[in-house]
Amino acid sequence: METNKQIYLDYAASTPTAKEVVEAMQPYYNKVFANPSSVHQAGLDAKYAVNKARKEIAKIISCKETEIIFTASGSESINLAIQGVARANAKGHIITSAAEHSATLKTCQWLEVNGFQVTYLNPNQQGIIEAKQVEQSIQENTILITLLYANNETGVINPIKEIAKIASKYKILFHLDACQATNYLTINAESLGIDLMTINSSKIYGPNGTALLFIKENTQIKPLIFGGSQENNLRAGTHNLPCIIGFEKALKLLEQEKTKESQRLTNLRDLLQELISKDLKDVFLNGHKEKRLPNILNLSFLGIDSETLVHTLSSQNLCVSNGSACSAGTIKSSHVLESMGLNEFRSTSSIRFSLGKQTTEKEIKQAAEIVIRSVNALRKVSQ
Repeated sequence: METNKQIYLDYAASTPTAKEVVEAMQPYYNKVFANPSSVHQAGLDAKYAVNKARKEIAKIISCKETEIIFTASGSESINLAIQGVARANAKGHIITSAAEHSATLKTCQWLEVNGFQVTYLNPNQQGIIEAKQVEQSIQENTILITLLYANNETGVINPIKEIAKIASKYKILFHLDACQATNYLTINAESLGIDLMTINSSKIYGPNGTALLFIKENTQIKPLIFGGSQENNLRAGTHNLPCIIGFEKALKLLEQEKTKESQRLTNLRDLLQELISKDLKDVFLNGHKEKRLPNILNLSFLGIDSETLVHTLSSQNLCVSNGSACSAGTIKSSHVLESMGLNEFRSTSSIRFSLGKQTTEKEIKQAAEIVIRSVNALRKVSQ
């Protein structure tokens, strides 16, 4: 059964901006538009709007307003967290995982070239970084632990509170990349026990071009971008006022519907897996069966090249991914699945389906039919 309507199952890469968010942003393009750093009344009005948004976000995260730093992307926030702590220490040891987002991996690799030590932990075969692994990797000079809350390819959730207790015990800073998890898991910084946390607007039905880094009070960190005194002297540059307002609105909306939407997407995700697995052989789930986000399903279709399958599905108006968006277009096996110890056949044949607010049961059933038909056709050709 073919469909002319596009079915978008790549919400982990980017989400559409919610209608309510766009409406909230509109006045800040042409009515309240001045530079918040200006001292005249128009500037003060803009500054008030930024501060109000910061205050509302602080309530959601359960932190102080001064602990929120607005940035332009999740990647920038991750860089500020990792490089910022490194610059404040001059040297030391960092613990991360081999399954992290490329923003974390490439930042850590750059720091290695510049004299820092980095330990890259491998998750277990279900994709989880265990707390005992982290504790066993701690050295006398460890300054930072930086990990994903939930993996962007498999959706697997790490035991963050356990790891946070270990970090606190050894007085080591803990940065959490919560970009994928924000829609579905708690982002209460106090209850999580973390020191730094990255949240990205474009993953939560907010506008592109804005993100934040939570930095716990008294954390020693240095800026990456120099210039004005914005963001507590930690991030120079004119505030992106409309996007900050949109970011706040998106966070408020998701907090209202988080529980209900999580259950709805869990049901749809499981339905998609059931329909595909029922009619196709040699299909394997990548990641933990239960400890994963409600919206992400990562499957390997043995005998199929994932890049080819993505293009085949796209030609039939089904949008999926064969990894994170930041590594799309590169024909290689998933570094996440490789770090889990999965063989090349599994890691080069994997597809990530990620569901979202606009995903319906009808779309899931249509998507399953398209996948089944496409995989069967590709397997037939390769025989």
